[in-house]
Amino acid sequence: MFSVPYHLDEHLPDLDLPARADLAISVDLPPAGTWSRLAALYQAVAAAVAASAGPGRCPVVVSGDCTTALGTVAGLQAAGLGVGIVWFDAHGDVQTPETTASGYLGGMPLRLLAGYRPDLVASRLGLRQVDEAAIVLAGARDLDPPEVSYLERSAIRRTEVADLDPASLPDLPLYVHVDVDVLDPAAVPGLRYPAPGGPPAGHLAAALRMLMSTGQVAGVGLACTWHPGHDAASHISSILETGLGPALG
Repeated sequence: MFSVPYHLDEHLPDLDLPARADLAISVDLPPAGTWSRLAALYQAVAAAVAASAGPGRCPVVVSGDCTTALGTVAGLQAAGLGVGIVWFDAHGDVQTPETTASGYLGGMPLRLLAGYRPDLVASRLGLRQVDEAAIVLAGARDLDPPEVSYLERSAIRRTEVADLDPASLPDLPLYVHVDVDVLDPAAVPGLRYPAPGGPPAGHLAAALRMLMSTGQVAGVGLACTWHPGHDAASHISSILETGLGPALG
C-alpha cells in the first residue's frame, strides 16, 4: 500500500490514514504552476503503481484527495492494464477549468480521466483516456449544473451504492476509487466537502466486498478527503477492512 499525504499540492504529513502504508510517496515539488506540481507528484505515484501492478496484485493508494487517481490509473495503464473505473463519491468530479465556479481542481479528476484536456496533466503522465462507457459513478448526489448537463449526455453510468451489481461493471480490470465523503458526513468527522444523504456504511462495505469478489479489481484508490486532526481514520477503518479485506494488507 502507498500513502500520498497530500491535498492537491499541499503536503499534509499529519494526515491520518486508515491503514499502514508500505511506502509514503513524497516529492520536492517544482516552483511552478499547480498542474506542473501535480504532474511531478503523480509521476512518482504512477511509477510506484506500475512497479507493483499485475496479475494477482492490487496496489492500494491512500491520499488526501481524488486527483491522485490520475497517477494511479496512469500507473495501471503503464503496467499494461486497460482499466475501467468504479468511482464512489458524493460529488461528480466532472468539472472542468471552464465550468468550475470555485476553481477547485479536486472537482475535475473523473472528467480528466475520461479524456478532457490531456494537455493539463494527462499527457505528462502518459495517461490514456478511459472510455466513458467503462466508468461507473456510484453515490454522487452533490452535483453542480454543469456536471448534471455533462452526465446527462455522457456514457458514464450512474448508480446508488446499494444498487451496484456485477452485471453493471465494465468487462475490464477495474480501478476502484473511494472518496470517503460518499458516506453520510455523520459517519466521517472533518470532511472538507460534506454532502448529506449518503448511504449507510454497511452499503459501502458490501459494495466493496462484491467488487473484490469479482477478481477484476486491479487497483484501489482511497481519498481521505478530511482535514487532519479529527481522528477520522478511526471512524472508517473497519468499513474499509470489511470491504477490501486482503487488499489492505
